[in-house]
Amino acid sequence: MTASQAQTRYRVEGMDCAGCAAKIDSAVRRIPGVEDVSVSVAAGTMTVKHSPESNLAELENRVTGLGYTVAELKGKAKAKAKVRPDAAEHGHDNHDDAGDDRADHAHATHGHGSENHHDHDEGVEGLHGHDAPTSGPWWKSPKGRLTIASGAALVLAFAIHYVWPASGVWVFIVAMLVGLVPIAKRALMAAIAGIPFTIEMLMTIAAVGAVIIGAGEEAATVVFLFLVGELLEGVAAGKARSSIQALTTLVPKTAFIEEGGKTREVPAQSLEVGAMVMMRPGDRVPADGEITDGESAIDESPVSGESVPVRKGVGDKVFAGTINGDTVLRIKVTAAAADNTIARVVKLVEEAQESKAPTERFIDRFSRWYTPAVVGVAAMVAVVPPLVFGGNWNEWIYKGLALLLIGCPCALVISVPAAIAASLSAGAKRGLLMKGGAVLEALGKVTAVALDKTGTLTLGKPQVTDVVSFGKSEAEVLRLAAALETGSSHPLAIAILAKASADKVQAPAASKAQALGGKGVKANVEGTEVFLASPQAAEDTAKLTEVQKSQIAALNDEGKTVSVVLVDNKVAGAIAMRDEPRPDAFAGLKALTDSGIKTIMLTGDNKRTAAAIGKQLGIEVRAALLPEDKQRIVGELKGQGLIVAKVGDGINDAPALAAADVGIAMGGGTDVALETADAAVLHGRVGDVAAMIALSKATMANIKQNITMALGLKAVFLVTTVIGLTGLWPAIMADTGATVLVTANAMRLLRWKGAA
Repeated sequence: MTASQAQTRYRVEGMDCAGCAAKIDSAVRRIPGVEDVSVSVAAGTMTVKHSPESNLAELENRVTGLGYTVAELKGKAKAKAKVRPDAAEHGHDNHDDAGDDRADHAHATHGHGSENHHDHDEGVEGLHGHDAPTSGPWWKSPKGRLTIASGAALVLAFAIHYVWPASGVWVFIVAMLVGLVPIAKRALMAAIAGIPFTIEMLMTIAAVGAVIIGAGEEAATVVFLFLVGELLEGVAAGKARSSIQALTTLVPKTAFIEEGGKTREVPAQSLEVGAMVMMRPGDRVPADGEITDGESAIDESPVSGESVPVRKGVGDKVFAGTINGDTVLRIKVTAAAADNTIARVVKLVEEAQESKAPTERFIDRFSRWYTPAVVGVAAMVAVVPPLVFGGNWNEWIYKGLALLLIGCPCALVISVPAAIAASLSAGAKRGLLMKGGAVLEALGKVTAVALDKTGTLTLGKPQVTDVVSFGKSEAEVLRLAAALETGSSHPLAIAILAKASADKVQAPAASKAQALGGKGVKANVEGTEVFLASPQAAEDTAKLTEVQKSQIAALNDEGKTVSVVLVDNKVAGAIAMRDEPRPDAFAGLKALTDSGIKTIMLTGDNKRTAAAIGKQLGIEVRAALLPEDKQRIVGELKGQGLIVAKVGDGINDAPALAAADVGIAMGGGTDVALETADAAVLHGRVGDVAAMIALSKATMANIKQNITMALGLKAVFLVTTVIGLTGLWPAIMADTGATVLVTANAMRLLRWKGAA
């Protein structure tokens, strides 16, 4: 968006089909100063890019004139970057530190302001007949009431005609007008807005034409069936819309906040960053936060789909909507309600649903010519045979009117956006976020995936992998090392303390602690001098045996960082640490290769560490790379004819992400770099990259099925109508049936659970 361009986002109530979006899009684009329009039926939103001088009041009036309710969404976006600090000298073998490239990584948090709605009174309720399907039972909506009224009028007309046959066609004309008048109004409004070729216009011409040739009974029935079809579209659209909006109901309405030693219940929406919240076992987490007291199993299945609870303790992050398991927890709120993970996911999906896939753009362009062409063909069918071949006027006009209904492009136009919307919603519920249909479509074509190492294939933090006994037991070596590291915030120190905690090793108190730059940490523990040293410092202090050197070298060859524990200048043992692969990394990479996709690791880490991880995971490795090197390699892969997806943290890998056909940010919670990449794996599972590609392929297969059904049904009834086998009733049933079938087929994607 240029500096001279403004952007305004609206909530539009009443859309339930692609035709709705097309009418709004066309009408708004005709307003002076409007440069681009994106409308999402599934999200019920519209984003308009316009010049600062544009008349927004005219824009809103134009939309409400079409029979919709429109309200501007106001809010502001904010962003801040959070960069991991470089690891300080800590007396470890930094040459082999598996986290060498970790210092270059950064994660960004992006918040979105709350959306304040304001209502407009200009809307003509029920004029369009498309009301918000989520506002209540369908029979209470204006469209539902109109359909019921039309159906009742039709039944009454048949009853009167049965009792009083002399009433003739007039009772059916009256029944027809009950439903047709609102439809005709919508057609007129659209024509005034510069959109003459709409389904409402086709329906009006067909119904009036049927009355003129004496088919009033069929005209009334066709109008009723048309309204039933629209009602079914509305219900289906509501299901797609509520699927993603249902995520917002996961957040509890209240929370227990602790202030001044007292606990009180407050609305969860009012929680501010920094607030301290108490959660009982079984409570849903009211906000994104960090645990400050307690340890519990957290059920993350509502937001991640992961069925196994995750054990979390002090310092771990929790997300709004997840469920506390077995003990009381206290958390510090890190994001306001409008900025929490769920709110951001919903907003991202709504914005993504406004972005059209290439296939959808093609279908839209096709339909702009298709509808006028159908009107022309129907006119020729009605006029040419009687004029040229002496056919019966009533018979051929009837066939022409039937062709108008068969030719309605609704099913064809909705075939792509319905599938895209359902797919984006299904993915979001699994933590697979894609910025629009274009990204979703491109993912299915990916033939190579390049992945970063630290924080993508690995957990992004070192873990103790080996405790080696040289003179004391493994438990004693760990106990003494933990004593020296207590209170330190260095990543390697945290790894040692985490291992001690996991093994239930109690660290004794240490005194006279001192850090020796580049060598290690020394302190007195239980009357002895303990030195946690780098291998070189240990060699300088107490000569290492050849066996000890060999063991340390072997650990280094596996990409591990080694620290040696000395007690009174005697070698007691060693501790090895490494940034370990994510638990699902091997299976996730195998899922990609089993799909015929090439995988490659691109990392800035040293070659020995990267090779060790690569060997463990069975992936090709390119190491010691600068950001521009990663970008160059992505370009080389594309030069080989591969469609490349790059998976990284979205900040350090920005050049490579931009160079790739699809950039995927691997993140956790609010640290995921959503603004940088095309897509994001919210919960940090390597297997989700393969799942995202599988979802894309399932979606494209669904779209092909939809287009085949839409065109196939129309082709069959086109032939049967021309040869006289079917008439108006089957014609409208073909149109409505195709639309309902296509929508129902697309909705199957909402139940997508992943590749089998």
